[in-house]
Amino acid sequence: MNGATRLAVCAVLATAGAASALVPLVDGASWLADAVLLLAVQSAVGALARRVPLPRTATVALQALATLLLLTVVFVRDRAVAGLLPGPDAFRQFAELLRQGGDDIGRYAIPAPATPGIELMLVGGVLAVGLAVDALAVTFRHAAPAGMPLLALYSVGAGLTRDATDWLWFLAAAAGYLLLLLAEGRERLTRWGRVFGEGSGASAPARTGRRIGVLALGTALAVPLVLPAIDGGLLSPRGRGGDGHGEGGTISAVNPVVSLRDSLNQPENREVLRYRTSLEAPRDQYLRIVALDHFDGRTWRPSERQITDLPERLPAPAGLSPEVRTLRVTTSVAASDTYAQTYLPLPFPADSVRADGRWRYEPEGRSLIGDHGQTTRGLRYQVTSLLPQPTAEQLARAPEPPERMRGEYTQVPATLPEVVARRAREVTAGAGNAYERAVKLQDWFAVSGGFQYDTGVRSGDGDDAIASFLEAKRGFCVHFSFSMAAMARTLGIPARVAVGFTAGSPQGDGTMSVGSKDAHAWPELYFEGAGWTRFEPTPSRGAPPEYTVTRDPSRAGAGDPGAPGPDRSPGTLPAPSRGGTGPTPGGAEAGSVSLDGSSSTGSAPVVWAAAAGALLLVLFLAVPVWRVGIRARRLGEGSPEERTLAAWRELTDSAWDYGIAPDRSRTPRGSVERIVSAGALDAAAAAAAGRVATAVEGALYAPRPVPPGDLAGDVALVRAGLRTSAGRVARVRAVLAPPSARQLVARLRRRG
Repeated sequence: MNGATRLAVCAVLATAGAASALVPLVDGASWLADAVLLLAVQSAVGALARRVPLPRTATVALQALATLLLLTVVFVRDRAVAGLLPGPDAFRQFAELLRQGGDDIGRYAIPAPATPGIELMLVGGVLAVGLAVDALAVTFRHAAPAGMPLLALYSVGAGLTRDATDWLWFLAAAAGYLLLLLAEGRERLTRWGRVFGEGSGASAPARTGRRIGVLALGTALAVPLVLPAIDGGLLSPRGRGGDGHGEGGTISAVNPVVSLRDSLNQPENREVLRYRTSLEAPRDQYLRIVALDHFDGRTWRPSERQITDLPERLPAPAGLSPEVRTLRVTTSVAASDTYAQTYLPLPFPADSVRADGRWRYEPEGRSLIGDHGQTTRGLRYQVTSLLPQPTAEQLARAPEPPERMRGEYTQVPATLPEVVARRAREVTAGAGNAYERAVKLQDWFAVSGGFQYDTGVRSGDGDDAIASFLEAKRGFCVHFSFSMAAMARTLGIPARVAVGFTAGSPQGDGTMSVGSKDAHAWPELYFEGAGWTRFEPTPSRGAPPEYTVTRDPSRAGAGDPGAPGPDRSPGTLPAPSRGGTGPTPGGAEAGSVSLDGSSSTGSAPVVWAAAAGALLLVLFLAVPVWRVGIRARRLGEGSPEERTLAAWRELTDSAWDYGIAPDRSRTPRGSVERIVSAGALDAAAAAAAGRVATAVEGALYAPRPVPPGDLAGDVALVRAGLRTSAGRVARVRAVLAPPSARQLVARLRRRG
């Protein structure tokens, strides 16, 4: 492989490494495989153009043209001339896909689904950066400036995600860039002739360059860990689910159910909260995290709202009339040390909250948001809440909601398929008021509509997501709550979606345990006099409110978590289980909630961890195993001359493993004198080393070499002497990380 080809390959690897930082932004990594394949084609076009050779600017132009053709074939082939050449229709389709991609970026949470528009932006961006890197590093032979487009590509992903493995993406991007620099340095040296020092496995400049690269990379990773973080001020993030809320700030869209499906699919029901309540039968004691009130046809998400300081007592709930009976409930909650999120789970509607830490209040949704990194981890707090108990008659007589409620909470987008509103009218036919229509919707989903609860399905995508779910009739709580709320809006009933936890399971000590499988979403409908009222359309989940099941006594106890025990006075709570991390509804990632988000089972991290551990073990043992195999082959069978030279190589490599690097300027006898002196060998080991040196000199220079004696035994004596005189660290290094293994790297490099 010549220098230009090596540089081109390194440019592709460097670009792919930087592009890997974008992986956490999108659901699935198939787009990255496509991008790397197209990068390879783009690089091959450049290699062919340079071999012709074409002028440098012509090479770059040819690569740009090839890139355009590749994007045309992959994304707009049906609009291209002969399926290859981009015409006006193809460019219009490109523009439309880019517009859709921009809309999708603003619509979806991280990780967003890989829609065609988002894929075009990702793959096209990677190819554009790859073209710049190839032009700078390979065509114009200036690898250092190629770091700028690589940095730009990496910064996009690093700036948008707060993944716990951010350092891995940085490592991949930085390693790719260092590889590119090393390849260019090697190519520059070869212009002056053979790279010197190759026989020892690595040249001095190469060793120095690698050490500098590793030192710089390690410094870049380690220094931020000991530097103070910038908190507050102009650099403080705002409107991101509780990180950095300033005085009078706003709370933007937060993704509270981005991992709800994962929580429900976990093999274990891991405890995240434990509470004690004054409510005798807490079947309706849902712990609410946040309300999703903005619906665009594809997703439900919270609107951007003003947040304030947490008042000592929260304002009266909107629309709740004194005529509706309410129970005042006191609840003490303890969060697990493994459950950390920025929204505080609360009974709804809360009246007052006592919680340590920095918490802000969002009045419209009555939510509490952690400020400047405040989370629920290990938190203990007390909540006084109201439990409205409207009767069916009160809800049926509810007057029309205020104009503000109707204007904001009955909006549906024009893109919503007409079948959603038509089906809502069919299901509620014959109902005399909004309450009866709401109950008919709930019963259709939960009882009579033929729907099945299934956490493993994907019901459509885009604007057709709800229509697809209504057709497939399989889904989990997100599908049911999203669909019922949307259908209620088409009927003129103000509606939104709440996310949090169901009541949990009663424990023997009188507490309630809330686990990962209790994560839930449900619709809230507004009735004047009762305020925001909970409904439960999800079959076999939660507890249908009493005011919705009076007609069917057989369902009156459905979903009842059971009698929670005799002790209902709030008090000291036992510590929650620490069996693992809890679910993350209400997590701190900004974005929206989509009906068609993909999922992975809870066992996936374990599988990946096991695979990673196995890979690390294999890599850890690879060098020692290779070294033992080399020694066995060298000291095995062969002609006398071959055995002699192999024994000499093993002796010098053994000395190298114990810190005595080979000096190829010395004769065999001079090398042995150096090994005996530096290794502090005893008389027996020194004599054995001398016999090996004498045999080598005879094999190389004697007209009739004398058959060697037991050279394998002599080498073993030398190794034993070196081990005896070496320190503990040197002995461990000689086994697990022998320096002579550098020869393997040099050999692979020469073959490349």
